[in-house]
Amino acid sequence: MARTPRPDSTALAASVQDALVAATATLGTAESLTGGRLAALLTSVPGASRCYRGGIVSYATDVKTGVLGVPSALVEEHGVISAACARAMAEGARRVLGATYAVSTTGVAGPDRQEDKAPGTVFVAVAGPAGATVLSLELTGGRAVIQQRTCEEALAALLGLLRPEETPLR
Repeated sequence: MARTPRPDSTALAASVQDALVAATATLGTAESLTGGRLAALLTSVPGASRCYRGGIVSYATDVKTGVLGVPSALVEEHGVISAACARAMAEGARRVLGATYAVSTTGVAGPDRQEDKAPGTVFVAVAGPAGATVLSLELTGGRAVIQQRTCEEALAALLGLLRPEETPLR
């Protein structure tokens, strides 16, 4: 049975949607460790089709490079669990999906290390008309908690760009 998003996550997604609609902007997503959870959270809010263009779950490295256009040289130099990869994923999703903004998630949900990085090592990027920004996160908890917190942090980062006067959930 699918887990229902926490009410605060849904409220955050609704705030993002309202801000996007107010800005006549659209959103796309590129997800790795969250495996589509961010897209599900965004589309759980009625009216999401007014601003959400779609998402790409790029769990495998070849999807990151082949679909999102993340350069292979970048992956070889920095790995897929890196700020550089998160930025390239968001920029690629923005381009592929034709969105005003795109958010990407990459990292380690656990339980095992990946690329010698501990579970909870996460990078979230937001790409938009003014460029891209990346958050580096060190989250704690089990796999589901890390995935949920990543979604919340991604939405909070986007909301922070769209409504800088508000303090997003932290």
